[in-house]
Amino acid sequence: MTTQLHELGVAGLGRALAAKEVSSAEVTSHLLARIAANEHLGATLVLDADAALAQARAADARRAGGDAGPLVGVPLAHKDIFVTRDLPTTAGSRMLAGYRSPFDATVVARLAAAGTVTLGKLNCY
Repeated sequence: MTTQLHELGVAGLGRALAAKEVSSAEVTSHLLARIAANEHLGATLVLDADAALAQARAADARRAGGDAGPLVGVPLAHKDIFVTRDLPTTAGSRMLAGYRSPFDATVVARLAAAGTVTLGKLNCY
């Protein structure tokens, strides 16, 4: 693959995963490293690397078992306006610092059901 993994969009990553050019664990590790290297930008509010890598390994197992859904194993981060059960949600407000939702937003739940890997939460500015 000549294109850098972080330059591929969702569809491109889905195709690369389906073609077995890369594993979800590899893509997730790559993106987590890029995020860490650029932490000074303030684009991410929270990451859960351990959970993301566990989800990526599970997605790789799903693909190996024949689950060829287009989003299985594609890593992404949710904007902080979408509530997530496992990560804090502030919607960019200090008033909501540390808030934990008892449920996932519909979009978060549907993406998880489709097999995406959640890297973390993105800032709202």
